[in-house]
Amino acid sequence: MIDAINLHKSFSGNKVLKGLNLTIETGVTEVVIGRSGCGKSVLLKNIIGILKPESGQVVIDGQDVTKLSGKDLKALRMQFGMLFQGSALFDSLTVTENVGFNLIEHTDMDKQTILKRVKEALSLVGLYGIEDLMPSELSGGMKKRVGLARAICMHPKIVLYDEPTTGLDPIMADAVNDLIMTLHKKLGVTSIIVTHDMVSAYKIASKIAMLYDGKIIAEGSPDEIKNTTDPVVKQFITGAAKGPITQKENFNRNILTEGA
Repeated sequence: MIDAINLHKSFSGNKVLKGLNLTIETGVTEVVIGRSGCGKSVLLKNIIGILKPESGQVVIDGQDVTKLSGKDLKALRMQFGMLFQGSALFDSLTVTENVGFNLIEHTDMDKQTILKRVKEALSLVGLYGIEDLMPSELSGGMKKRVGLARAICMHPKIVLYDEPTTGLDPIMADAVNDLIMTLHKKLGVTSIIVTHDMVSAYKIASKIAMLYDGKIIAEGSPDEIKNTTDPVVKQFITGAAKGPITQKENFNRNILTEGA
């Protein structure tokens, strides 16, 4: 379904994606792991067309996202749902207005049909009777679930998750993981999750890919990643303070210090 081909993306001269390649098959749950700031969210934004790479392609069902604009890009985005890292709810809108936002803005559905879809989406994430509440009245876990309800309300083919368990306690994080797995089974969507939470990655992934130094350096099943012999991947998944990742960072830091 999705092919990221030789993606390059920079910000103010800082190269974030450096020839990244990744193929994601229809119906899988692909988890992309990597350190904070390594470009995981940038990858998601390139896939959905929020950002465009300097070079490379993102091909979805035969369409090159990097070449789309206007109505064509909008039409493609309607196939996506996205759960943002901080849920990204609109503070001034009710739960109903937040969950049904895309339906209200981008379709001709009447209010009753939208309300029905909103209630269906909320029930799928285990929330009932909160349609008229404001985001300020919700707990952190409820906000995550409302954000997820919004992501699935359009009946997307692909759902993107940006650090879905960040900021949650371990019990609520596991509840979100269970919810992602349940929705995947019920809706049959292709799911792409970026995270540095290895507990979540092992639990929910069909495949795990590691992003490091602007490229995917390893990909495999959870068991294959867990049993890797690659020293970079091994340092990350075990959370070791010493290893090739920190050695390289310290080397780069010393070079910058000497240059100054």
